Amino acid sequence: TKKKNIVFLGSPQVAASVLDTLLAASSSPDSAFQVAAVVTQPPAAKNRGRKLLPSAVAQLALERGFPGDLIFTPERAGEESFLSDLKGVKPELCITAAYGNILPQRFLDIPPCAGTVNIHPSLLPLYRGAAPVQRALQDGVAETGVSLAYTIRALDAGPVIACERFSVDECIKAPELLAILFNIGSKLLLDELPSVLDGSAKQKAKPQDDSKATLAPKMNSDESWLTFDEEAKVLHNKVRAFAGWPGTRAKLQLMNQNGEPDVLDIKVISTNVSTSCDKVGDENEILFSGNSLLVPCSGSTWLEVLELQLPGKKVTTARDFWNGLRGQKLLKST
Repeated sequence: TKKKNIVFLGSPQVAASVLDTLLAASSSPDSAFQVAAVVTQPPAAKNRGRKLLPSAVAQLALERGFPGDLIFTPERAGEESFLSDLKGVKPELCITAAYGNILPQRFLDIPPCAGTVNIHPSLLPLYRGAAPVQRALQDGVAETGVSLAYTIRALDAGPVIACERFSVDECIKAPELLAILFNIGSKLLLDELPSVLDGSAKQKAKPQDDSKATLAPKMNSDESWLTFDEEAKVLHNKVRAFAGWPGTRAKLQLMNQNGEPDVLDIKVISTNVSTSCDKVGDENEILFSGNSLLVPCSGSTWLEVLELQLPGKKVTTARDFWNGLRGQKLLKST
């Protein structure tokens, strides 16, 4: 029997791991499908060299020997030339994972029977949008998951074919959780592919309850500042959510030899939460205990800063940073 054509759409590293799983499965002699084309974001300027580099998905496809002329990189998924190329591939099914472009109806009309299916790292209808993992961590959820859902024109609102739950520990950060959820999503996709390809998944897919939907808007670099007039738990969750990009920043005050404050702009990398402190200091004074800077926060809570980064420097431990202060007093900005 002829293998069915699948087109994969994705861009970052987490999507590359999904493509890798699909390519490995499709190479099996008894596989019912083959990856006929890959669609990803155009090459982008990365790092200080500003050299144009292909997306992680394009890179992986090339490394696996995928034909370069079947890797499509449209600026927008509605471009005529791209839609024409896509029709030429004759896809039975399109699969998306963190692709990063809106799919117009003319795209969605191309796969004839199986449609387009998305791996979304949340338990839909919760956290629809661009940053589901980050916003879930910011909210301090104890459980999240991954959903396999049909793509319709409305944002992440299509019927859900299957989902899997995942317990979230209190220290996991967004990049790690994203990788875990897309890994689970890859396995879920392979389990459900036979029913998606033969059309029976459409019968069992459950419509989402729009009244229970929550949104997960894109991250914004303006949100990255920490203000210590919130409870430590809220700040800790923000550090976990914003790890990777855009990171979390804070302004501290370092008292110089003249007793005047110099503003210190730091990036906060790893934190914990404490409800007690074994040291005594002034109201806004940052203390050091164990291996942590202790920053006083609202509600008699303390944010333990374990790792941080100064501008232009490498990430350092709180202990090394504290030792470098040589007894200078450190205050939180008010």
